[in-house]
Amino acid sequence: MFKKILIANRGEIACRVIKTARKMGIKTVAVYSEADKDAMHVTMADESVCIGPPPSKESYLVMDKVIAACKQTGAEAVHPGYGFLSENATFSRRLEEEGIVFIGPKHYSVEQMGDKIASKKLALAAKVNVIPGYNDAIDTPEQAVEIASGIGYPVMIKASAGGGGKGLRVAFNDKEAHEGFASCKTEAKNAFGDDRVFIEKYVEEPRHIEIQVLGDAHGNTLYLHERECSIQRRHQKVIEEAPSPFLDAATRKAMGEQAVALAKAVKYQSAGTVEFVVGGKDKSFYFLEMNTRLQVEHPVTELITGLDLVEQMIRVAAGERLTFKQEDLKINGWAMECRINAEDPFRGFLPSTGRLVKYVPPPAENGVRVDTGVYEGGEISMFYDSMIAKLIVHAASRDQAIARMRDALNEFVIRGVASNISFQAALMQHPRFTSGNFNTGLIADQYPKGFNAADVPHDDPLMLVATAAAIHRQYLARNATITGQMPGHEYKPGKEYVVLFNGERYPASITPADGGWDVKLAGGNYSIRSRWQFGDILYRGTLNGEQICMQVERRGSAYRLFHWGVQADVQVMSARAADLLALMPVKAAPDMSRFLLSPMPGLLTQVAVKPGQEVKAGEVLARIEAMKMENVLKAERDCVVDKLLAQPGESLAVDQAIIGFK
Repeated sequence: MFKKILIANRGEIACRVIKTARKMGIKTVAVYSEADKDAMHVTMADESVCIGPPPSKESYLVMDKVIAACKQTGAEAVHPGYGFLSENATFSRRLEEEGIVFIGPKHYSVEQMGDKIASKKLALAAKVNVIPGYNDAIDTPEQAVEIASGIGYPVMIKASAGGGGKGLRVAFNDKEAHEGFASCKTEAKNAFGDDRVFIEKYVEEPRHIEIQVLGDAHGNTLYLHERECSIQRRHQKVIEEAPSPFLDAATRKAMGEQAVALAKAVKYQSAGTVEFVVGGKDKSFYFLEMNTRLQVEHPVTELITGLDLVEQMIRVAAGERLTFKQEDLKINGWAMECRINAEDPFRGFLPSTGRLVKYVPPPAENGVRVDTGVYEGGEISMFYDSMIAKLIVHAASRDQAIARMRDALNEFVIRGVASNISFQAALMQHPRFTSGNFNTGLIADQYPKGFNAADVPHDDPLMLVATAAAIHRQYLARNATITGQMPGHEYKPGKEYVVLFNGERYPASITPADGGWDVKLAGGNYSIRSRWQFGDILYRGTLNGEQICMQVERRGSAYRLFHWGVQADVQVMSARAADLLALMPVKAAPDMSRFLLSPMPGLLTQVAVKPGQEVKAGEVLARIEAMKMENVLKAERDCVVDKLLAQPGESLAVDQAIIGFK
């Protein structure tokens, strides 16, 4: 067994590998960019080495620097995590030449299966079902349009070295194929250093189901059942679960056996994933790609099998045999994972960067697990992906897992950057998700105009009103005990208040009762009978005998409540104050219609127009890159450019003006 390994990655996956290595008694080495000098994985590891500036192409993607760090620290092996160099055959081969073990498959397996074009040809040879398409690299947008038309729309344009939804577009016509090809090549070049692109038929109403495989150097190859990954937004997985609510035992076995056949064809040694697209009506399945690495969603497989996949990877890399057989791998209960990302669901899921002012995950107990690489006070950088944490739950059944996930999301406190927790909570109570009757188009179908607060209805809005009233009254009661008040003129909280919520006035009568509060509203009475747990944000108590947990941000008499994914802004005040507030004029927002504003923080990579230029609706104005994704900004209507207010290479803030129009 190795005495010391280096983790060629960052963030939560680096921390995840360090935890297992520590459990196995193996010392660890972290590498980090200048942007990550204070990152969690750096402090967790036994040693650390800085390998360059913040951009990954100058640090985490530079093989020479990683190999030099191995030699400097005496690391015998490298775990690549996922992303970066994890599926780079050259890196695997170079490590082998240097006498350093790659904790993953052999370089020839990475080369054959990491390349999507080559992997499809191998799958055909191994008699694995594949999707119709053009399996060679495409050189020009015109060629892409010709091929796409020949296959028949819709088609998927995919980067050969792609992954994680990057370098991927769906085209429904010639125009989209032409534009999608150019964007895919650019993203692929920036993210993977390989701009080869191919095209395949897009299966409509599909499910995305993947099989976890594990092989050793002694010819043993097994499948560890499936993961359901159909809940996706723009081809990025949002929720994963194991097992799938869609598969039956016969289909599971057939998919598992094909995955093993493919792995054996390339003499696969390590953990890997064979991804399939599955037809929703007849359960027909087609090979999509093979990821020759650990997957982001591997924890759900760990929870239903009881295996530590990182440990298995390390043991296989050290030459050990698998100690179990296919018949030993049972499915125990149900597991789900929500990816908690730094993105604003109420602003089109645009990336959010900045400091984590508050970061309090739910307790890792009672079937709840949190994999993360951040901490309160840490920075979410624009240079890397948007993941803050992975929230994973395990329970006896799918319904119980959903309920457990809802509770965990409700307690997850993140402030300082936007997060997608509200969106995850909405999905957890969506009828199509809870029924298991969904496909990869669920999010696009159900939220065609984007996601907003109205998409998360609350079962009892008056409960939010009553809770805000009780919290406000308790604040006032606490303030009344402050020393230094003038004798005979002590502050005494009143009983009658007005709650303003969703443009409505709710008169509320609040009285102390049995250590809590009775709140009387026109629509019902609410009794809060336990003391609130006063912290900065998280509050617990009982309401009408039911235990509740709620996040509350206080801003004077205003409160922002977070409950079951609902974000509600509420104000509590006297009736006179409410009347005065209604008389105050509303300040109009400045007219910014003549400016192109940056929709998110990011790097301005291109300004495609010049002062005086006439622009037609739909033409490209600028391109912004953030968290490894390229975002193209187009003109909404015909216009004339007046002046340029930002230059390529500039780091932009949210709503910063880029272009002014006449």
